[in-house]
Amino acid sequence: MSRLPLRTLDDAPDGAKNGLELSQKANGFLPNLVRLLANAPIALEAYQTLSGINARSGLRLAEREAVQITAAATHGCGFCVAGHTIVAYERAGLSEDVVNALRNNDHVPNERLNAIAEFTRAVIRGRGNVNDNELKAFREAGFTDANALEVVLGVSLATLCNFANNLGRSELNPEYLPYAWTNPTAAAAE
Repeated sequence: MSRLPLRTLDDAPDGAKNGLELSQKANGFLPNLVRLLANAPIALEAYQTLSGINARSGLRLAEREAVQITAAATHGCGFCVAGHTIVAYERAGLSEDVVNALRNNDHVPNERLNAIAEFTRAVIRGRGNVNDNELKAFREAGFTDANALEVVLGVSLATLCNFANNLGRSELNPEYLPYAWTNPTAAAAE
């Protein structure tokens, strides 16, 4: 059960209703992340604005989803892992072995996506202060300096979503249940 209210169009603050309507129209349902963020209309606006900006980055959809799944798995956000798994399969066309590796923070059997996953983990681990070898490996995989900053952008988006979900503990929407993920390190950390 969610620790924070999951708002609807009926009970959301006025400043969040437009964002909820846009999400309902885009998804055909209201993802619980959006309902959670609606408690703070400015947080919902930031999420939707940053999502739109991230979608315009120079990274391909598969690469952006690799960033999102890697960050969510690293941050222990089951909601975001499940939600981005759907996008990875249905829109980005990623294979099950690639998605499973991303979800488990394992070596990805696609060198370009593995490089972006490794770089994403380095950005998170170092809070942006990656070492020279990590940046060099990212560049050698064919990524640009602009792409490195776009990974930081993607991590920023993921951090907002992951931390909001971890705070609110929003349950999965029924649409996400087939892609449920449990943080393999959560039990060991408690």
